[in-house]
Amino acid sequence: MTAYILNKLGYALLTLLGVVTVIFFLFTVLPGDPARMMLDQNENSKQLAAIKKKYGFDQPVYKQYLNYLNDLSPISLHSNEPGDYTFLSENKYRFLSLNKFSSATLVLKLPYLRESFQKSGKPVTEIIGETLPNTIVLAVSSILIALVLGLLLGVFSALVKDSKADRLIQLLSTLGMSLPSFFSAILFAWFFAYILHQYTGLSMTGSLYELDDFGEKYAIQWKNLILPAVVLGIRPLAVVIQLMRNSLLETLTQDYIRTARAKGLSEFQVIKNHAFKNSLNPVVTALSGWFASMLAGAVFVEYIFGWNGLGKEIVEALNTLDLPVIMGAVLVIAVMFVLINIFVDMVYAWLDPKIRS
Repeated sequence: MTAYILNKLGYALLTLLGVVTVIFFLFTVLPGDPARMMLDQNENSKQLAAIKKKYGFDQPVYKQYLNYLNDLSPISLHSNEPGDYTFLSENKYRFLSLNKFSSATLVLKLPYLRESFQKSGKPVTEIIGETLPNTIVLAVSSILIALVLGLLLGVFSALVKDSKADRLIQLLSTLGMSLPSFFSAILFAWFFAYILHQYTGLSMTGSLYELDDFGEKYAIQWKNLILPAVVLGIRPLAVVIQLMRNSLLETLTQDYIRTARAKGLSEFQVIKNHAFKNSLNPVVTALSGWFASMLAGAVFVEYIFGWNGLGKEIVEALNTLDLPVIMGAVLVIAVMFVLINIFVDMVYAWLDPKIRS
């Protein structure tokens, strides 16, 4: 098991290195000069040179890449010269010195995602820390909606196979899998928050925390979660319905189900005690992947509904070419993808020893 885990961790590190490399060079070759964008209308040659030196833009691309890897690595080497970009400043890094050499210091530190170009040098970790919890709340809510409704409708659809209700559920689930999230978001916002606003009381935009009526403090607004959570949950809901229906229909043809029925158990007892639990494996597998996908898929949904999450932050950063925020957010999403996949692989390996071999 230890060798299996180490093997998975090795692949995970290679995957993350690939992600870091791709996003760095992808955004490095984008047109536009971030240094000029930061100065806006106040540009002059001295300020431009100072900005480029501060953020390392004056160095060759390969050196910028190595500096970026050095910033992200928990074990890194930093210059002792105050003028160097990699100078070990306490304002930039949270670190523990391991060994000090004549010209550099080896440290153990938290990964440094750098500072925002547009938000007065605000640390990217702070920006992500403020927005990621909202995205997780949205993703978890969507998964719960998809899981509860999907299992119920999937079981019902299997029990009434080939009926009009079954065909209607299959039609709607197929439609749900086909609709892009951004289109569903616009449609739901227009219909439920604009056309039916006087009945639903829902707003077209809003986040989890908003100022109260007196403008004194932030209060949780759960109603703002309803529409984005439902929209984000439509596609996984459709998938769960299909998977649960097909899995349950297959399970009901097994010999042990016939044996249970022959013993005189009611259909409800057969479903509850035998068929239902044994039909959940494909659903669990799908949901483990869907949760990670939602973190990335929430970008358009959050932006349309004005949900103050990581997805909305990414869109705003793209509009202003705030590269550290974009790269940091994408990297965090990639890390969560990898961690979830490792966790699922470990669970499978624990359940099935054949996988470990």
